[in-house]
Amino acid sequence: KFDEQLRHARTCYDHIAGVLGVGVAGRMTERGLLFLGDEGGEVTATGAEFLSRLGVDLAGAHERRRVFCRPCLDWTERRPHIGGAVGAALANRCFDLKWIERRPDSRALTITPAGRRGLMQTFSLTI
Repeated sequence: KFDEQLRHARTCYDHIAGVLGVGVAGRMTERGLLFLGDEGGEVTATGAEFLSRLGVDLAGAHERRRVFCRPCLDWTERRPHIGGAVGAALANRCFDLKWIERRPDSRALTITPAGRRGLMQTFSLTI
C-alpha cells in the first residue's frame, strides 16, 4: 500500500519533495524568486534576498561542490521541486525552524503545526 504521507512530504536525497516540495517550488517560481528550467535552475536576486531573510545559508550553498540550483522532477507529482545545494539548504532551514520532522524509518516528513503556520506566512502555502 502506498504511503500517502510519503506523497505528501518526503525527502529526495537531501531536499524536500512531494506535495510540499512542489508547492514551495511553485510559489517561489510564481513570485519570480526562482527559475526552474529544463537545463537548470537559478535563484533571482529577489529570491536570494528572500531566502537570506528566511535564514537559508546561500553562501554555504555556493561553497558546496555540487550544482547550486536545479529542478528535480517529483516522481509522485510529476512537477519539479528544488534540488541542488539550494534545495538542501532550504530543507536544512525548515528542519532548523522545526517546520518539518523526519518520520522514523522513512523518507516521509511530518509538517508540524509551526510548519503549517510558517509555510502559510512565508509561501502562502496550505498543506
